[in-house]
Amino acid sequence: MRFLSARLSAKRRSPLAGVVVLLMGLLFTGGVSATLSSAVATDDLASDQALVDQGRQLFLVGCASCHGRNAEGVVTQDGDSQYGPSLVGVGAAAVDFQVATGRMPMANPSAQAPRKPAVYNEEETRALSAYVASLGPGPSIPTSEQYDPASIPDDEREESLVRGGEFFRTNCTACHNFDGSGGALPGGKYAPTLNGVDAKHIYEAMLTGPQQMPVFSDDVLKPEEKRDVIAYVKSLEENPGYGGFSMGALGPVSEGLFGWLIGIGGLVGFAVWIAAHTAKSEKRKKA
Repeated sequence: MRFLSARLSAKRRSPLAGVVVLLMGLLFTGGVSATLSSAVATDDLASDQALVDQGRQLFLVGCASCHGRNAEGVVTQDGDSQYGPSLVGVGAAAVDFQVATGRMPMANPSAQAPRKPAVYNEEETRALSAYVASLGPGPSIPTSEQYDPASIPDDEREESLVRGGEFFRTNCTACHNFDGSGGALPGGKYAPTLNGVDAKHIYEAMLTGPQQMPVFSDDVLKPEEKRDVIAYVKSLEENPGYGGFSMGALGPVSEGLFGWLIGIGGLVGFAVWIAAHTAKSEKRKKA
């Protein structure tokens, strides 16, 4: 027994022992990672091969010129930017948001893709989402229970609005304004209005972080908390504007412009009128 122990100790001191242990560790880590990735990549759309094939055909015609034939992205000749980023791992939710809101495909390169009428119908958008979902793990398209405020029980609705309002005022008003009307951002970009936006697309935007928007993954903001935010945003659309003329509800931008042009301008005009009226009175007295 003592002889066997001595031989094992000698083997452990061998230079190859460290390499063997390292390889075994890498194999174990890779196996665990592959297992977890497979679990994350599970998507009902990606499992429909016919839908994936249909999406690939649509992708090759309408998307590959910017995103590459295999969605790997297309780099410009100077290598400093891309015509279109890689779509591997962005998930079906990102595609559904960008395509269903008409932001993709882009007609012209610009600082930001604007919302416009969708080019693809619902079935084609679903097929494109399935193809991109098959390329790698990513966020799936949410279900109606996750984003629809109507799924909130009546006895929890008021509390849900309070929670959603607190999060929105803390994290969203800096860009989207206090009532979700949007606003300007640096570099020619802007935060789009949330008024009239479908609840599913608001959820997908929080989940995927399109363009300059931060990502609120399920680890950061739970699905029910995202639904609370959507419920609050939708409640803003139902509230009447008690303040009268809102000037687009853009806060200091429109209000400051109104103050300078109408307020200060009116005072300047009134001062000029007073000065002109005084001068005429003095002339009459001398006459």
